[in-house]
Amino acid sequence: MHLPRALPLLATVSALLPAQSPTPPPAPATPPPPAILGFAVSGSATLGSQYLFRGLTQTDGKPTVQAELDLVHPTGFYLSTSLSNISWFTDQNAGVASAPTSLGSPAAVGAPLYRAGKVNSAGVELDLFGGYKWGFAKGWTLDVGLYRYLYPGTYDNLGAYRNPATTEAYLGLGYAWASLKYSQVISANTFGVNNSGGTSYADLSLAIPLGGSGWTVLAHGGKTTYATKANPDYFFNGTTITGDNALFSYADYKLGIAKEIKGYTFTLAGTHADTKSRAADNDVTVYENATGHNIGEGRLTLTIAKAF
Repeated sequence: MHLPRALPLLATVSALLPAQSPTPPPAPATPPPPAILGFAVSGSATLGSQYLFRGLTQTDGKPTVQAELDLVHPTGFYLSTSLSNISWFTDQNAGVASAPTSLGSPAAVGAPLYRAGKVNSAGVELDLFGGYKWGFAKGWTLDVGLYRYLYPGTYDNLGAYRNPATTEAYLGLGYAWASLKYSQVISANTFGVNNSGGTSYADLSLAIPLGGSGWTVLAHGGKTTYATKANPDYFFNGTTITGDNALFSYADYKLGIAKEIKGYTFTLAGTHADTKSRAADNDVTVYENATGHNIGEGRLTLTIAKAF
């Protein structure tokens, strides 16, 4: 037991050495995210000036509140759900441009398509999606999965429309700050459009960091394609058929900037969708709703998001 005898010598040597600042304690380790059955749990909450989806306002330009919950497994499998307010479905024009009637109260359009005293209501979008993301090379990822869009509500008077619930399969390829994704509807209908299974969406998205400034430039281009020669009855104006589902096809673009400040991500983006307002007769509506607004075209959107 020689250690106690060495202590006075160590004390003497220490006294002769120049004074030094005490070594700061190590920073506490970041706690691991909560987990469920091996899946890391995370999420986010978002406030926005409007809810935009593929260049289309889902809230007729009005504010949105959204939340998302994500479960990610180390193997690459993931499950997610998100929730948002919407108004686009019941905002649709169940009549024509010259006599607009909201699908939320279409009884005034009359028989035989619509029934008096019956209404539709859909104010919430609930999304369920999951898949597998594989990092197969440095910086490269492959993403495959299914997306289910649900709209809890009442659908008692749909007339020419269908329940908007939609299922998509998707395949994505990502490299660093670029991603390419292809989605295709595998349900019978697409967001309430009759006879529109197989509708596709292809998009290229960029999120380019500006060095270490914390700013990110966002750019995006997408193309929605509906099958042609389908659903002509929707475009019947009483005398002639003025088109088919091909009129719902459009391209959308986005350019924006994002900045994280104290844990909050602020995003300002301008978008444009070349959506048609009306069919050739200028009365049957395509993307023009009952309030007279084309839900695409040019828009400016501000969002504030907080991850947790």
